Amino acid sequence: MAGNPPILRRLGYLTPLRHTGRIGRMENPTRFPDRPLLRIAVLGSTGSIGTQTLDVIAAHPDRFHLVALAAARNETLLREQARRFNVSLLCLGETEARGALTGTDGLCELATHPDVDLVVVATTGAAGWEPTLAAIRAGKHVALANKEALVMAGSIIAVEARERGVVLRPVDSEHSAIWQCIQGEGVGDSHLTAPRGVRRLLLTASGGPFRNTPLAEMAAVTPRQALAHPTWTMGAKVTIDSATLMNKGLEVIEAHWLFDVPYEKLEVVVHPQSIVHSMVEFEDGSLKAQLGVPDMRVPIQYALGYPDHLPYGDLPRLDWERAQTLEFQPPDVDRFPCLRLAWEAGRLGGAYPAVLSAADEEAVCAFLAGTVGFTGIPRLVERALAAHQPISQPDFEAIRLVDAETRAHVREWARSPGPLPVG
Repeated sequence: MAGNPPILRRLGYLTPLRHTGRIGRMENPTRFPDRPLLRIAVLGSTGSIGTQTLDVIAAHPDRFHLVALAAARNETLLREQARRFNVSLLCLGETEARGALTGTDGLCELATHPDVDLVVVATTGAAGWEPTLAAIRAGKHVALANKEALVMAGSIIAVEARERGVVLRPVDSEHSAIWQCIQGEGVGDSHLTAPRGVRRLLLTASGGPFRNTPLAEMAAVTPRQALAHPTWTMGAKVTIDSATLMNKGLEVIEAHWLFDVPYEKLEVVVHPQSIVHSMVEFEDGSLKAQLGVPDMRVPIQYALGYPDHLPYGDLPRLDWERAQTLEFQPPDVDRFPCLRLAWEAGRLGGAYPAVLSAADEEAVCAFLAGTVGFTGIPRLVERALAAHQPISQPDFEAIRLVDAETRAHVREWARSPGPLPVG
Protein backbone atom coordinates (compact mmCIF):
# COMPACT_ATOMS: atom_id res chain seq x y z
CA MET A 1 0.00 0.00 0.00
CA ALA A 2 0.94 3.64 -0.33
CA GLY A 3 2.13 3.88 3.29
CA ASN A 4 4.37 0.81 3.08
CA PRO A 5 8.12 1.39 2.68
CA PRO A 6 9.25 0.48 -0.85
CA ILE A 7 10.57 -3.02 -1.16
CA LEU A 8 13.85 -1.53 -2.43
CA ARG A 9 14.42 0.27 0.88
CA ARG A 10 13.17 -2.65 3.00
CA LEU A 11 15.18 -5.45 1.40
CA GLY A 12 18.16 -3.65 -0.07
CA TYR A 13 19.37 -5.47 -3.15
CA LEU A 14 18.02 -8.88 -2.32
CA THR A 15 17.22 -11.84 -4.53
CA PRO A 16 16.09 -15.43 -3.84
CA LEU A 17 18.34 -18.44 -4.20
CA ARG A 18 16.50 -20.88 -6.49
CA HIS A 19 13.39 -22.26 -4.78
CA THR A 20 14.71 -22.48 -1.20
CA GLY A 21 12.95 -19.33 -0.07
CA ARG A 22 16.22 -17.99 1.40
CA ILE A 23 17.58 -14.60 0.44
CA GLY A 24 20.97 -13.71 -0.96
CA ARG A 25 22.72 -10.53 -2.08
CA MET A 26 22.88 -9.28 -5.67
CA GLU A 27 26.35 -7.92 -6.36
CA ASN A 28 25.46 -5.80 -9.41
CA PRO A 29 21.72 -5.15 -9.62
CA THR A 30 20.57 -3.69 -12.94
CA ARG A 31 19.26 -0.19 -12.38
CA PHE A 32 16.38 1.51 -14.17
CA PRO A 33 16.38 4.93 -12.49
CA ASP A 34 13.82 6.39 -14.88
CA ARG A 35 11.19 3.73 -14.15
CA PRO A 36 8.77 3.84 -11.23
CA LEU A 37 8.33 0.62 -9.28
CA LEU A 38 5.64 -1.59 -10.79
CA ARG A 39 3.16 -2.34 -8.01
CA ILE A 40 2.03 -5.95 -8.21
CA ALA A 41 -0.79 -8.09 -6.81
CA VAL A 42 -0.30 -11.87 -6.97
CA LEU A 43 -3.46 -13.96 -6.89
CA GLY A 44 -2.55 -17.56 -6.10
CA SER A 45 0.69 -16.64 -4.36
CA THR A 46 1.13 -19.94 -2.48
CA GLY A 47 1.02 -22.17 -5.57
CA SER A 48 3.88 -23.12 -7.86
CA ILE A 49 3.56 -20.12 -10.21
CA GLY A 50 2.83 -17.78 -7.31
CA THR A 51 5.91 -18.69 -5.28
CA GLN A 52 8.14 -18.41 -8.36
CA THR A 53 6.58 -15.02 -9.12
CA LEU A 54 7.62 -13.86 -5.66
CA ASP A 55 11.15 -15.10 -6.40
CA VAL A 56 11.20 -12.92 -9.52
CA ILE A 57 9.84 -9.91 -7.64
CA ALA A 58 12.47 -10.29 -4.91
CA ALA A 59 15.21 -10.54 -7.55
CA HIS A 60 14.33 -7.07 -8.91
CA PRO A 61 13.63 -4.69 -6.02
CA ASP A 62 14.50 -1.81 -8.34
CA ARG A 63 11.65 -2.75 -10.70
CA PHE A 64 8.87 -4.43 -8.71
CA HIS A 65 6.98 -3.74 -5.48
CA LEU A 66 4.65 -6.42 -4.12
CA VAL A 67 1.52 -4.82 -2.61
CA ALA A 68 -1.13 -7.57 -2.45
CA LEU A 69 -1.30 -11.35 -1.99
CA ALA A 70 -4.09 -13.90 -2.32
CA ALA A 71 -4.29 -17.65 -1.74
CA ALA A 72 -7.07 -20.22 -1.76
CA ARG A 73 -6.56 -21.78 1.68
CA ASN A 74 -2.88 -21.91 2.72
CA GLU A 75 -3.04 -19.20 5.37
CA THR A 76 0.26 -20.18 7.01
CA LEU A 77 2.33 -19.65 3.86
CA LEU A 78 0.33 -16.55 2.93
CA ARG A 79 1.19 -14.98 6.30
CA GLU A 80 4.87 -15.88 5.86
CA GLN A 81 4.89 -14.24 2.42
CA ALA A 82 3.16 -11.15 3.82
CA ARG A 83 5.81 -10.79 6.53
CA ARG A 84 8.66 -11.35 4.08
CA PHE A 85 7.44 -8.64 1.68
CA ASN A 86 5.73 -6.36 4.24
CA VAL A 87 2.33 -6.74 2.54
CA SER A 88 -0.92 -5.93 4.34
CA LEU A 89 -3.43 -6.39 1.48
CA LEU A 90 -4.37 -10.07 1.77
CA CYS A 91 -7.15 -12.36 0.60
CA LEU A 92 -8.00 -15.97 1.36
CA GLY A 93 -10.30 -17.20 -1.37
CA GLU A 94 -11.88 -20.18 0.35
CA THR A 95 -11.57 -19.57 4.11
CA GLU A 96 -12.07 -16.66 6.49
CA ALA A 97 -9.12 -15.20 8.36
CA ARG A 98 -8.45 -12.18 10.54
CA GLY A 99 -7.33 -9.13 8.58
CA ALA A 100 -7.86 -10.70 5.17
CA LEU A 101 -10.46 -10.32 2.46
CA THR A 102 -12.30 -13.47 1.43
CA GLY A 103 -13.89 -15.13 -1.58
CA THR A 104 -14.31 -13.96 -5.14
CA ASP A 105 -15.30 -10.48 -4.01
CA GLY A 106 -12.02 -10.24 -2.11
CA LEU A 107 -10.02 -11.35 -5.14
CA CYS A 108 -11.78 -8.75 -7.29
CA GLU A 109 -11.11 -6.05 -4.68
CA LEU A 110 -7.38 -6.82 -4.76
CA ALA A 111 -7.40 -6.93 -8.57
CA THR A 112 -8.93 -3.46 -8.79
CA HIS A 113 -7.15 -1.79 -5.84
CA PRO A 114 -5.82 1.69 -6.67
CA ASP A 115 -2.36 0.79 -5.36
CA VAL A 116 -2.03 -2.05 -7.89
CA ASP A 117 -0.56 -1.58 -11.39
CA LEU A 118 -0.29 -5.21 -12.51
CA VAL A 119 -2.26 -8.28 -11.44
CA VAL A 120 -0.68 -11.73 -11.70
CA VAL A 121 -3.53 -14.23 -11.98
CA ALA A 122 -1.91 -17.49 -10.85
CA THR A 123 -4.97 -19.13 -9.33
CA THR A 124 -5.99 -22.55 -10.62
CA GLY A 125 -9.40 -23.55 -11.94
CA ALA A 126 -12.43 -21.32 -12.32
CA ALA A 127 -11.36 -18.97 -9.51
CA GLY A 128 -9.41 -16.77 -11.91
CA TRP A 129 -11.85 -15.50 -14.49
CA GLU A 130 -13.86 -13.02 -12.42
CA PRO A 131 -10.85 -11.16 -10.93
CA THR A 132 -9.25 -11.19 -14.39
CA LEU A 133 -12.24 -9.39 -15.87
CA ALA A 134 -12.39 -7.01 -12.89
CA ALA A 135 -8.73 -6.09 -13.41
CA ILE A 136 -9.28 -5.49 -17.13
CA ARG A 137 -12.27 -3.24 -16.45
CA ALA A 138 -10.17 -1.31 -13.93
CA GLY A 139 -7.49 -0.75 -16.58
CA LYS A 140 -4.82 -2.85 -14.85
CA HIS A 141 -2.07 -4.73 -16.59
CA VAL A 142 -2.75 -8.48 -16.33
CA ALA A 143 -0.17 -11.29 -16.32
CA LEU A 144 -2.27 -14.37 -16.91
CA ALA A 145 -1.20 -17.82 -15.71
CA ASN A 146 -4.75 -19.10 -15.15
CA LYS A 147 -5.84 -21.10 -18.19
CA GLU A 148 -9.47 -21.38 -17.23
CA ALA A 149 -10.14 -17.64 -17.45
CA LEU A 150 -9.81 -17.60 -21.24
CA VAL A 151 -11.08 -21.14 -21.72
CA MET A 152 -14.33 -20.47 -19.87
CA ALA A 153 -14.94 -16.85 -20.81
CA GLY A 154 -12.53 -15.99 -23.63
CA SER A 155 -15.27 -14.51 -25.80
CA ILE A 156 -15.88 -11.91 -23.07
CA ILE A 157 -12.44 -11.42 -21.50
CA ALA A 158 -10.38 -11.21 -24.71
CA VAL A 159 -12.84 -8.84 -26.37
CA GLU A 160 -12.97 -6.52 -23.34
CA ALA A 161 -9.18 -6.51 -23.06
CA ARG A 162 -8.78 -5.45 -26.70
CA GLU A 163 -11.51 -2.83 -26.43
CA ARG A 164 -9.85 -1.32 -23.35
CA GLY A 165 -6.28 -1.58 -24.67
CA VAL A 166 -5.23 -4.03 -21.93
CA VAL A 167 -2.55 -6.53 -22.91
CA LEU A 168 -3.10 -9.96 -21.39
CA ARG A 169 0.53 -10.83 -20.75
CA PRO A 170 0.79 -14.64 -21.03
CA VAL A 171 2.72 -16.47 -18.32
CA ASP A 172 2.43 -19.98 -19.79
CA SER A 173 5.77 -20.81 -21.39
CA GLU A 174 4.12 -21.74 -24.70
CA HIS A 175 2.11 -18.54 -25.07
CA SER A 176 5.02 -16.45 -23.82
CA ALA A 177 7.15 -18.04 -26.54
CA ILE A 178 4.62 -17.11 -29.23
CA TRP A 179 4.32 -13.60 -27.79
CA GLN A 180 8.10 -13.17 -28.01
CA CYS A 181 8.24 -14.63 -31.53
CA ILE A 182 5.72 -12.15 -32.92
CA GLN A 183 7.55 -9.15 -31.46
CA GLY A 184 8.87 -7.01 -34.30
CA GLU A 185 6.28 -8.41 -36.73
CA GLY A 186 3.99 -5.40 -36.69
CA VAL A 187 2.33 -6.18 -33.34
CA GLY A 188 1.53 -3.14 -31.26
CA ASP A 189 1.76 -2.83 -27.48
CA SER A 190 -2.02 -2.67 -27.10
CA HIS A 191 -2.83 -6.17 -28.36
CA LEU A 192 -1.38 -9.60 -29.10
CA THR A 193 -3.16 -10.29 -32.40
CA ALA A 194 -0.99 -12.49 -34.60
CA PRO A 195 0.32 -10.36 -37.48
CA ARG A 196 -0.40 -10.88 -41.16
CA GLY A 197 1.83 -13.42 -42.77
CA VAL A 198 1.47 -15.97 -39.98
CA ARG A 199 0.55 -19.37 -41.38
CA ARG A 200 0.22 -21.20 -38.07
CA LEU A 201 1.18 -21.21 -34.40
CA LEU A 202 2.79 -24.41 -33.13
CA LEU A 203 2.49 -25.13 -29.42
CA THR A 204 4.93 -27.70 -28.10
CA ALA A 205 4.04 -30.40 -25.56
CA SER A 206 6.47 -32.60 -23.65
CA GLY A 207 4.11 -35.55 -24.01
CA GLY A 208 4.14 -36.03 -20.24
CA PRO A 209 5.22 -39.18 -18.38
CA PHE A 210 3.05 -41.52 -20.48
CA ARG A 211 4.14 -40.56 -23.98
CA ASN A 212 5.38 -44.10 -24.65
CA THR A 213 3.17 -46.05 -22.25
CA PRO A 214 1.23 -48.84 -24.00
CA LEU A 215 -2.41 -47.92 -24.41
CA ALA A 216 -3.51 -51.03 -22.54
CA GLU A 217 -1.63 -49.88 -19.43
CA MET A 218 -3.11 -46.39 -19.23
CA ALA A 219 -6.09 -47.43 -17.08
CA ALA A 220 -3.73 -48.64 -14.34
CA VAL A 221 -1.87 -45.32 -14.02
CA THR A 222 -1.78 -44.08 -10.40
CA PRO A 223 -1.86 -40.46 -9.14
CA ARG A 224 1.74 -40.82 -7.97
CA GLN A 225 2.86 -41.83 -11.46
CA ALA A 226 0.84 -39.07 -13.11
CA LEU A 227 2.31 -36.43 -10.80
CA ALA A 228 5.89 -37.31 -11.85
CA HIS A 229 6.32 -34.93 -14.79
CA PRO A 230 9.59 -35.49 -16.70
CA THR A 231 10.58 -31.86 -17.30
CA TRP A 232 8.40 -29.33 -15.43
CA THR A 233 7.67 -28.71 -11.73
CA MET A 234 4.05 -27.57 -11.38
CA GLY A 235 1.00 -27.79 -9.14
CA ALA A 236 -1.03 -31.00 -8.93
CA LYS A 237 -3.92 -29.94 -11.22
CA VAL A 238 -1.65 -28.69 -14.00
CA THR A 239 0.62 -31.73 -13.70
CA ILE A 240 -2.29 -34.15 -14.13
CA ASP A 241 -3.56 -32.07 -17.05
CA SER A 242 -0.10 -32.36 -18.60
CA ALA A 243 -0.21 -36.14 -18.16
CA THR A 244 -3.56 -36.33 -20.01
CA LEU A 245 -2.57 -33.58 -22.51
CA MET A 246 -5.68 -31.68 -21.44
CA ASN A 247 -3.23 -28.95 -20.50
CA LYS A 248 -2.26 -28.59 -24.14
CA GLY A 249 -5.89 -28.63 -25.24
CA LEU A 250 -6.67 -25.78 -22.85
CA GLU A 251 -3.64 -23.91 -24.20
CA VAL A 252 -4.98 -24.27 -27.75
CA ILE A 253 -8.21 -22.56 -26.69
CA GLU A 254 -6.19 -19.90 -24.85
CA ALA A 255 -4.06 -19.24 -27.92
CA HIS A 256 -7.18 -18.85 -30.04
CA TRP A 257 -8.32 -15.97 -27.82
CA LEU A 258 -4.93 -14.49 -26.90
CA PHE A 259 -3.66 -14.16 -30.46
CA ASP A 260 -7.00 -13.89 -32.26
CA VAL A 261 -6.31 -16.78 -34.64
CA PRO A 262 -8.72 -19.44 -35.94
CA TYR A 263 -8.29 -23.01 -34.75
CA GLU A 264 -7.20 -24.01 -38.24
CA LYS A 265 -3.98 -22.05 -37.66
CA LEU A 266 -3.16 -23.77 -34.35
CA GLU A 267 -1.20 -26.99 -34.05
CA VAL A 268 0.28 -29.09 -31.25
CA VAL A 269 3.68 -30.78 -31.61
CA VAL A 270 5.13 -33.22 -29.07
CA HIS A 271 8.67 -32.18 -28.12
CA PRO A 272 9.97 -34.34 -25.24
CA GLN A 273 13.00 -32.18 -24.38
CA SER A 274 10.86 -29.07 -23.63
CA ILE A 275 13.61 -26.82 -24.99
CA VAL A 276 11.58 -25.28 -27.83
CA HIS A 277 8.63 -23.70 -26.04
CA SER A 278 6.61 -22.83 -29.15
CA MET A 279 7.04 -21.75 -32.76
CA VAL A 280 5.49 -19.38 -35.28
CA GLU A 281 5.46 -20.39 -38.93
CA PHE A 282 5.09 -17.67 -41.57
CA GLU A 283 3.59 -17.87 -45.05
CA ASP A 284 7.01 -18.01 -46.68
CA GLY A 285 7.87 -21.19 -44.75
CA SER A 286 10.22 -19.51 -42.28
CA LEU A 287 9.80 -20.17 -38.57
CA LYS A 288 10.61 -18.37 -35.35
CA ALA A 289 11.06 -20.38 -32.18
CA GLN A 290 11.77 -19.47 -28.58
CA LEU A 291 14.17 -21.84 -26.82
CA GLY A 292 15.45 -22.18 -23.29
CA VAL A 293 15.91 -24.52 -20.35
CA PRO A 294 12.45 -25.27 -18.87
CA ASP A 295 12.14 -22.88 -15.93
CA MET A 296 8.90 -20.99 -15.29
CA ARG A 297 10.73 -18.01 -13.83
CA VAL A 298 11.72 -17.03 -17.40
CA PRO A 299 8.19 -16.45 -18.79
CA ILE A 300 7.06 -15.05 -15.43
CA GLN A 301 9.86 -12.49 -15.48
CA TYR A 302 9.15 -11.52 -19.10
CA ALA A 303 5.47 -10.96 -18.28
CA LEU A 304 6.37 -8.73 -15.34
CA GLY A 305 9.26 -6.90 -16.98
CA TYR A 306 7.90 -6.60 -20.54
CA PRO A 307 9.33 -5.42 -22.89
CA ASP A 308 12.69 -5.98 -21.16
CA HIS A 309 14.56 -9.27 -20.83
CA LEU A 310 15.85 -8.73 -17.30
CA PRO A 311 18.93 -10.42 -15.85
CA TYR A 312 18.46 -13.14 -13.24
CA GLY A 313 21.70 -14.60 -11.95
CA ASP A 314 20.82 -18.22 -11.17
CA LEU A 315 18.53 -19.02 -14.11
CA PRO A 316 19.82 -22.09 -15.96
CA ARG A 317 21.31 -21.72 -19.43
CA LEU A 318 21.46 -24.06 -22.39
CA ASP A 319 24.90 -25.62 -22.78
CA TRP A 320 25.66 -25.27 -26.49
CA GLU A 321 29.04 -26.96 -26.07
CA ARG A 322 27.19 -30.19 -25.33
CA ALA A 323 25.46 -32.12 -28.10
CA GLN A 324 21.71 -31.44 -28.20
CA THR A 325 18.97 -33.64 -29.62
CA LEU A 326 15.60 -32.05 -30.29
CA GLU A 327 12.74 -34.37 -31.24
CA PHE A 328 9.32 -33.51 -32.66
CA GLN A 329 6.35 -35.73 -33.39
CA PRO A 330 2.57 -35.43 -33.75
CA PRO A 331 0.41 -36.10 -30.65
CA ASP A 332 -1.40 -39.43 -30.30
CA VAL A 333 -5.05 -38.51 -29.72
CA ASP A 334 -5.99 -42.16 -29.20
CA ARG A 335 -3.63 -42.30 -26.23
CA PHE A 336 -4.61 -38.79 -25.10
CA PRO A 337 -8.31 -38.23 -25.92
CA CYS A 338 -8.43 -35.11 -23.72
CA LEU A 339 -6.56 -33.21 -26.44
CA ARG A 340 -9.18 -34.20 -29.00
CA LEU A 341 -12.01 -33.23 -26.62
CA ALA A 342 -10.49 -29.79 -26.07
CA TRP A 343 -10.19 -29.18 -29.83
CA GLU A 344 -13.82 -30.19 -30.27
CA ALA A 345 -15.04 -27.98 -27.43
CA GLY A 346 -13.05 -25.01 -28.75
CA ARG A 347 -14.44 -25.37 -32.26
CA LEU A 348 -18.02 -25.79 -30.98
CA GLY A 349 -17.63 -22.59 -28.97
CA GLY A 350 -20.45 -21.17 -26.89
CA ALA A 351 -20.33 -22.65 -23.38
CA TYR A 352 -18.68 -25.92 -24.46
CA PRO A 353 -15.20 -24.77 -23.33
CA ALA A 354 -16.67 -23.88 -19.90
CA VAL A 355 -18.13 -27.39 -19.68
CA LEU A 356 -14.75 -28.84 -20.67
CA SER A 357 -12.91 -26.84 -18.01
CA ALA A 358 -15.36 -27.57 -15.17
CA ALA A 359 -15.63 -31.26 -16.02
CA ASP A 360 -11.86 -31.66 -16.22
CA GLU A 361 -11.28 -29.92 -12.89
CA GLU A 362 -13.76 -32.20 -11.13
CA ALA A 363 -12.50 -35.31 -12.94
CA VAL A 364 -8.92 -34.55 -11.90
CA CYS A 365 -10.05 -34.13 -8.29
CA ALA A 366 -11.82 -37.50 -8.49
CA PHE A 367 -8.69 -39.15 -9.91
CA LEU A 368 -6.45 -37.69 -7.21
CA ALA A 369 -8.95 -38.87 -4.58
CA GLY A 370 -8.93 -42.38 -6.03
CA THR A 371 -12.58 -42.29 -7.08
CA VAL A 372 -11.91 -42.89 -10.78
CA GLY A 373 -8.94 -44.16 -12.75
CA PHE A 374 -6.71 -42.22 -15.09
CA THR A 375 -8.74 -43.09 -18.19
CA GLY A 376 -11.85 -42.07 -16.30
CA ILE A 377 -10.82 -38.42 -16.66
CA PRO A 378 -11.51 -38.14 -20.42
CA ARG A 379 -14.62 -40.31 -20.11
CA LEU A 380 -16.12 -37.98 -17.52
CA VAL A 381 -15.25 -34.95 -19.65
CA GLU A 382 -16.73 -36.53 -22.78
CA ARG A 383 -19.92 -37.42 -20.92
CA ALA A 384 -20.27 -33.83 -19.69
CA LEU A 385 -19.78 -32.41 -23.18
CA ALA A 386 -22.34 -34.84 -24.61
CA ALA A 387 -24.91 -33.85 -21.96
CA HIS A 388 -24.53 -30.09 -22.53
CA GLN A 389 -27.33 -28.16 -24.23
CA PRO A 390 -25.67 -25.61 -26.55
CA ILE A 391 -25.67 -21.90 -25.69
CA SER A 392 -24.48 -19.78 -28.61
CA GLN A 393 -23.42 -16.55 -26.85
CA PRO A 394 -23.28 -17.16 -23.10
CA ASP A 395 -22.96 -14.21 -20.74
CA PHE A 396 -21.29 -14.46 -17.34
CA GLU A 397 -24.43 -15.63 -15.58
CA ALA A 398 -24.86 -18.42 -18.12
CA ILE A 399 -21.22 -19.44 -17.69
CA ARG A 400 -21.60 -19.52 -13.91
CA LEU A 401 -24.68 -21.70 -14.22
CA VAL A 402 -23.05 -24.08 -16.71
CA ASP A 403 -19.97 -24.32 -14.51
CA ALA A 404 -22.01 -25.18 -11.40
CA GLU A 405 -24.25 -27.68 -13.19
CA THR A 406 -21.34 -29.43 -14.89
CA ARG A 407 -19.45 -29.80 -11.61
CA ALA A 408 -22.49 -31.25 -9.88
CA HIS A 409 -23.03 -33.78 -12.67
CA VAL A 410 -19.40 -34.89 -12.78
CA ARG A 411 -19.21 -35.29 -9.00
CA GLU A 412 -22.31 -37.47 -9.10
CA TRP A 413 -21.04 -39.56 -12.03
CA ALA A 414 -17.66 -40.04 -10.34
CA ARG A 415 -19.34 -41.36 -7.17
CA SER A 416 -21.72 -43.67 -9.03
CA PRO A 417 -20.70 -47.15 -10.20
CA GLY A 418 -20.91 -47.46 -13.95
CA PRO A 419 -18.86 -47.76 -17.10
CA LEU A 420 -16.10 -45.44 -15.85
CA PRO A 421 -12.90 -47.38 -15.10
CA VAL A 422 -11.65 -47.18 -11.53
CA GLY A 423 -8.09 -48.38 -12.40
